[in-house]
Parts: sequence; structure tokens; C-alpha cells
Amino acid sequence: MRLLIVESPSKAKTIEKYLSASSGAGLDAWTVRASVGHVRDLPKSNKKAIDIDKGFLPHYEISKGKEKVVSELKHLAEGAKEIMLATDPDREGEAIAWHIEELLKEDPKGKSTSYGAGKKISAPIKRVVFHEITKEAVVEALKHPRDIDTNLRRAQEARRVLDRLVGYDLSGIIWKKVRYGLSAGRVQSPALRIIMEREREIRAFIPEQYFTLEGLFETNKKDKITLSCVEEPRDRKTVDQIIALGEKEKWFVKDIKASEQKRQPRAPFTTSTLQQTASSRLGFSPSRTMQVAQKLYEAGFITYMRTDSTNLSAVAQQQILNIVEKKYGKEYAEAHTYKTKSKNAQEAHEAIRPSHVESMNEGHNDEQKRLYRLIWERTVSSQMSDAKLMKTKIIANIKNGDIPDFTANGSRVLFPGWLAVDTEARGEDVELPLVEIGQDLKMLELKNTEKFTEPPNRYTEAGLVKELESRGIGRPSTYASIMRTIEERGYVEKQGRTLYPTDTGDVVSSFLENNFAEYISDTFTADMEDKLDDIANGDREYVKTLKDFYTPFVKDVKEKDKLAKATNMGEADPDMRGPKCDGDMIIKLARTGKFLSCANYPICVGARKIDGTELEGPKDLNKPCPKCGTAIENTGLDKNGKKKRKSTKVVELGRLMQREGKFGAFVACSRYPKCKYVEQDEEEMKKKMTGVQCPVCHKANMMERRGRFGIFYSCANYPECKNAIKAKPTGNICPLCDSLMMEGTKTIPERCSNKMCKNHNPHKIGENLKNNKK
Repeated sequence: MRLLIVESPSKAKTIEKYLSASSGAGLDAWTVRASVGHVRDLPKSNKKAIDIDKGFLPHYEISKGKEKVVSELKHLAEGAKEIMLATDPDREGEAIAWHIEELLKEDPKGKSTSYGAGKKISAPIKRVVFHEITKEAVVEALKHPRDIDTNLRRAQEARRVLDRLVGYDLSGIIWKKVRYGLSAGRVQSPALRIIMEREREIRAFIPEQYFTLEGLFETNKKDKITLSCVEEPRDRKTVDQIIALGEKEKWFVKDIKASEQKRQPRAPFTTSTLQQTASSRLGFSPSRTMQVAQKLYEAGFITYMRTDSTNLSAVAQQQILNIVEKKYGKEYAEAHTYKTKSKNAQEAHEAIRPSHVESMNEGHNDEQKRLYRLIWERTVSSQMSDAKLMKTKIIANIKNGDIPDFTANGSRVLFPGWLAVDTEARGEDVELPLVEIGQDLKMLELKNTEKFTEPPNRYTEAGLVKELESRGIGRPSTYASIMRTIEERGYVEKQGRTLYPTDTGDVVSSFLENNFAEYISDTFTADMEDKLDDIANGDREYVKTLKDFYTPFVKDVKEKDKLAKATNMGEADPDMRGPKCDGDMIIKLARTGKFLSCANYPICVGARKIDGTELEGPKDLNKPCPKCGTAIENTGLDKNGKKKRKSTKVVELGRLMQREGKFGAFVACSRYPKCKYVEQDEEEMKKKMTGVQCPVCHKANMMERRGRFGIFYSCANYPECKNAIKAKPTGNICPLCDSLMMEGTKTIPERCSNKMCKNHNPHKIGENLKNNKK
């Protein structure tokens, strides 16, 4: 028997199917088992985890719940004549393979497993890698086994130890200076800092007034054309002068500029570009994208999905070109090679591509099929001809006078090229009427719109991934976990796809920026990533790298231990006075967000909400908690310890208290956190009711709720009725499918809540929806 160990159970099934068809019976047969990810890790206690004095020596222990997995692997290894470790082809995979090898090589003396006493393993242990799980790739990989790459696994160990040291020491001081339970990290904290820097730009932004001018014109062939002023005046006087001259003078076509342009295809997906595109086109979060991609990889549908390479193998490239030529024509096929933008591509991987490009649709569910199709389109279009477009620009002005030009831009596709596959990248054709230079134009209407400059946009998850990659922060395997961590820690809130920093995130980031700026800077974080890459390449020593960092770092942390608490966020508006002593107030941070506290606290306990209303403490409602409010206490012993009959009494425990939370008033048990009974305050419930009846159960109204992705609206009769929609219902019913209509955007004020209904995107089907129903 030959033993092959992989990470994932689903991957094990796929590979075992391939090997059973290509190997004989008996001793040559392969047994494939999964480690189910990491089998060893650092213990949670930092004191036990790393021995700094002995050269940052990590002390590993079998991960909780993995004892049975390890025991089975050891038992199978005892009877194997050959052992292959085929974990993922990156640093994490190399580390997992090393941990498995170390456990299998352990001295079994004095140890026993659930399979009995251990035996010494004599079979050779080798490492194999494959970047795609196809029969051909697996069989070929098994022909080229190698030893564990020590440099690669040491780079992973250095990252793990480094993150643990930074996380524990920085988190420890944040617990003391901000609040218990918070955290900081080598990569998550720079990501939070980037979000906060943008937020401060938005807060400091001062809007400026400007005007846009637009005119509707008619050609001599009665065609209508809209022209826009190339300048956006900042004052009303200039606007009035342009309009006065424009309405007085005659207009003509001043110039026509037409040029043929090319659009080059985009490179195949890397991890970050896949996350960005899946977010914008499919609405997937980075973590969701990686989960779905992992399933596609394990099923053998795509190549390995953690990569910063845009390369395609020569074989894959030729297969793609053959598919393009056969499906679209010879003129559509054109080979392209792409240079990887990342200066430190982690390993010599391929880009993310279909394992079998001839298959356009793969996946076991809708999510997998949609993501696979996205990968297929990007991969195939990357080996196609440039798209050719005709860009046209009409420039108009008045015959007598001096005003800025008015222009209209048009474009149309002459040859689609790669856009024939990646249709969503195409955009819409804008046809302009045929006119000639010098031709008169009849001005029908000239209008202006007052606008104000807007601050920079907040980051979306996809935008933050792109920013982190451009700054050299993190690696393909870390982007999704960064997003997940800063959200789970309560540092950001996701509203739609936009990331909003919370008050807690603001305080934590400000504290780190003021006191540990060097360790959360772009240069430090990117430089440390480079050093880890050097360890992987064998160009840098593990111990020296960690020592050079940790010695000054731990000294800085100890020096900051005397700092004051960081929950003070500055002075409040002088007009805002303490409700009890009329004293000055300061802005402070609590678990539920910002509030105003009397500057004389704790002498005076007066406090206000951030909007100025007085903040009172918990209010006793004089009601027992329905969950733990009463209990029967046994008093069945007398003073001498003898039993007494019917000697029990009812004891009151928890009481209901009205409290103020982040999202308004609520009622909870006084024994929290021992008892976690919570109920909504009646007045708060009334505020959240929309007055729109649920169209599914017809028993209750739709009400506002808050989930992990922000505000949504669902039936108040939950969980009996689970009807839910994304936006506030308007009360109207869709004329196409009878679902609730909900609020939309500025350009689409109202839309159907049913995603499958055409009226969910009414701008795509035009008006007169009632007529379309026929």
C-alpha cells in the first residue's frame, strides 16, 4: 500500500478516483487521506508558544480536534511502503507537509493511539506538488517527488512566529489602554490605518460649489444631440454669461475628431484580481470568493487559487488558442504573455485558470458555476485579439463670442476581439448623429446644474485588496483573512460593499498611529514581507530576521506601558454641558460607541449621548427575567445536617433592565453575561416598523433589522415567516411578479425586491412595465 496525504477530504476523493483508475491492485494501490488542514499549531498561551531565548523556537502541539486524524495517519503510515505528502503548493502547504512528516517520524516508544501501540515508520516520506487536480497532473507529479523545502517552510514559520509576537504584545497593550478583548496585528493594523486615513480625508473635506452646463441641440436633419460644456465654472456669474451668450448667438460644429482605438485584453486572474472582479460583478466578499474557489480547485475544475502570477503554461495557452480559433475564428486568436505586477510573486505558480478550458461551465452549485464562468471568460479572453473601437468627439461653439467648447463623445465597436467573450467589459455603444464641420446647430435648450465637489470614496473590500496589493502589504493567502478580521473585531462595518470604520476602529488605529507608527507603516510592513520572501528563497536567516525586529519592538512596547487610557477622544462642544453639574464634557469611547462624559468623572457621573440627550444608567423594570428570574432553592437541611420535609423556597435571580445600546434601547437580564436573555424595547420596535404588511404571511409588518451585512428589512413574525428584502419597502407591489417594491438609488428610485424579476433592474427594460406584463 502506498499512502498519499492531502489537505482536503473532497480533494482526497477526487485524487483517489484518479489513482484507482491508473494503478494496479495490492501493494501498488494508493490510499489517499486528508489532514483536514493544519495538524499542529502554536498553543494559545504566548509564554508556552515561543522560546525567544533559544532562537525564537516555536513549541507546537497537535491542534484541538485533530488527534483522531493524526492517529489514523500514523496507523496507515505504519503499513505503507511509500508515503507522499501532497498538500497545497505554497508556504502553508509546505509547512503542513513538514508538520505531518514530523509527527509520522516521532518515536512511538511509550505512546499509543486509538489504533493501538505505535510502530516505527520505515517507509520513505517525500513531497509532491500539483497546481491543478487533474488525472494527468496528479500522475505526473507523483513521478517527481522531492524533499520538504526547508526554506519555504521556515518562511511560513517565521511569518507565524512574527504575527504571534506582534499580535500578543500589541494586543496586550491595547487591552490595557483601550478595552479588553480587542486586538492588533502586523497586517490587519496597517489595513485599518489605510481605512482611517481615508476617513480623515472625508472628515476634513470641504465641499466646493461648481456648475455643469448642458445643451440640447438639433441638426439640420432634425436629429437631437446633447452637448456638455468642457469647463465646470465655480461661480454663478460665469454661468450666467455663458448661458446669455449661448441663447443669443448661433451655434455651429467647430470640429469633429474621430480615431480608431484598441483595447487590449486583461491578464488572467491572480488571487487579488479574482477577489476584486468577483466583488464588483458577483457581489462576493473576498472570503466568500476564496471559499468557492477552494471548492472548484478541490473538485479539479480550476488551478490553484492562491497566486500572484499571471503566467499560463505553454500547453494551456495553446489549448486556449485552439478553443478561440474553433469557436470564434482565426482572427480572434492571438497569444499574449503578461508580466506579473507583484515584485515578489510568492512562488512560480500559474494564473488561476480552468483545468480543462474546453469546458465552459463547471461547478456543483450556482455560486461555483458563476465564479467558474468568470474565471473561464477572463482566461480565454486573455488570449484573444485586441478590440477595435471608433471614438468620435463632436465639438461645438457659438459663431460670435468667447465661451468654452461644448462636446459630445461617442464610441462603437468595430471589431469585438476579446470583448466577444468578456461581454461585461464592453460597455454600451454610443452613436452620434452624422454632422459636418461648420454645420449649423439649432439650440433647443441650455441649462445648468448646481453641484458640489464630493470627498474621496470610502474603500470597498475589493478596493482595499487592490490598495494592499499595490502597497506590498500582505500576500494572496492573507487578503481574505484581513477583511474578515477587521470586521469581526468590530473595527469596520460593511454597509453594502462599503467599509465604514467604527468608533472602536478609530480609537485603536489612532492609538497605534500615535505610539507605534513605525510598525504599522507601509514601508515596515512591505519590507517585512520582502524579508520573509528572502527566507523562502534561502537568502536570509530565520533567527537574525526575528531578532532584528523583536529586540527594539519589545523595548518600545514596554516604554508605552505607562501611557494613559486611550478612550478619551477629545473635548466636546463647549455648549454641551454636563447634565448633573453643568461642567465641561469630553468625548469618550464605550463598547456601544462614542458618548459624552462629564470631565469631572468619577466625581460626577453625568453623561449624554452623542446627540446631546441625557444618558441614564440601566433602569430596573421590576420584572423577573423570563429565562432565569426564579429558581427553587433547596433548604432541606436543619442546623444539625438532618433532612427536613417540604423545606424549599422560591428565590428571585435575574431582573429585567432597560439599557441603551448601539442601536437604541433594549431590555436585558441583570445577570448578563451569565444570562444572555435580551428583548427589544417596545418603543424601539415601533420605530423600526415600516407599516408595510408582509406579502408572504399577511400576519405582520415588515420591520428594519441589522445583520452582518448592514440594515435589511424582514417580517416581524420571524422565525415563523422568513421573508426578507435588502432595502426599505415602499408599500407598492411589483406589476410583473407581485413582490414588494423597495427603495432603490438616485437614478432608480424604486425597484422590485425579487432578484429574479426583470423589474429588479428597471433601467434595463425601459418604462411602461404594466404594458410589458402583457
